[in-house]
Amino acid sequence: MTVHLPTRKPARPFFSSGPCAKPPGYSPDKLATTSLGRSHRAKIGKSRLALCIDLMREVLQLPDTHRIGIVPGSDTGAFEMAMWTMLGARGVSMLSWESFGEGWVTDAVKQLNLNPTVHRADYGQLPDLSQVDFADDVLFTWNGTTSGVRVPDGDWIPDTREGLTFADATSAVFACDIPWDKIDVATFSWQKVLGGEGGHGVLILGPRAVERLESYTPAWPLPKVFRLTSKGKLAEGVFKGETINTPSMLAVEDAIFALEWAKSVGGFEGLKARCTANAEALENIVRERSWLRNLAADPATRSKTSVCLSVEGADADFIKTMTGLLEKEGAAYDIAGYRDAPPGLRIWCGATVDTTDVEALGPWLDWAYASVKSA
Repeated sequence: MTVHLPTRKPARPFFSSGPCAKPPGYSPDKLATTSLGRSHRAKIGKSRLALCIDLMREVLQLPDTHRIGIVPGSDTGAFEMAMWTMLGARGVSMLSWESFGEGWVTDAVKQLNLNPTVHRADYGQLPDLSQVDFADDVLFTWNGTTSGVRVPDGDWIPDTREGLTFADATSAVFACDIPWDKIDVATFSWQKVLGGEGGHGVLILGPRAVERLESYTPAWPLPKVFRLTSKGKLAEGVFKGETINTPSMLAVEDAIFALEWAKSVGGFEGLKARCTANAEALENIVRERSWLRNLAADPATRSKTSVCLSVEGADADFIKTMTGLLEKEGAAYDIAGYRDAPPGLRIWCGATVDTTDVEALGPWLDWAYASVKSA
């Protein structure tokens, strides 16, 4: 095992799972700035927001049946907006196998006073998808960012479902094949696969979700930043760049840069290929080391973006020391597992990471592990 300092470092040691690495070649001086200092409701502001929406539709290959809105509060705000405005019309089933999914359960039970059916699994596992009742509204995370476990596909979701499907897709969009005809509500933020800035969420609504919004009024009051209808009709402006509250136009320009970069590497297929190559490079590293293993045991449900690893014999202090050594050497930043997850490593393999940097990480993991063990 390597005990001396490796000679080659990752050129960009940014492996954080959110906010994630900026796109290769990124520099703030490359951003368009004509919209800065202007009203987001002026022609220039509206046009840039609309362009951002159009680019997301193009890169995601999203059908015209689905609307895209830029909303406050990152993915969390977008998903809670969906919950607060649409739940309560029928029964609710929720899937939880990591911290964010469990957070949505807490909101449904303690904040909305619903009584959901909850399908749970431990970190590293997936609930039994065959047990989900689609007469209910069904809420799930497509890719569990803090566990590294994802749903394998959308085949478990029936076309004839009665309830709505709500997918927290924040580390899945731009990386996974999502069958949009199976998804009524999806949310994400730019800070994951696009490497964009935080603070803004994206809400995608299919036609069945719009129908729910226009035909159902929840029993609880809605704060202004959650309101998606006016006089019983969908507030269409939200999905044309007329945001509910003031957005950061700098963050919008940052997202536009990332989306233009995505087009330059082949659009969705190019992004997906980069994620796959990165995940395979990391899998090779794991396969060659007996002291490393994937938290997600089943390859069919293993994330290709937020890859979570167990380290033999490591507790929280071991991981803290190990990742601290890597950060001090500038070899890998922010790769400790999520605070609520079992102690381990979490290495982002999204499209803005270069495969050569993942490959260079292996000897550094050896060095850090050996250093902590010997100490």
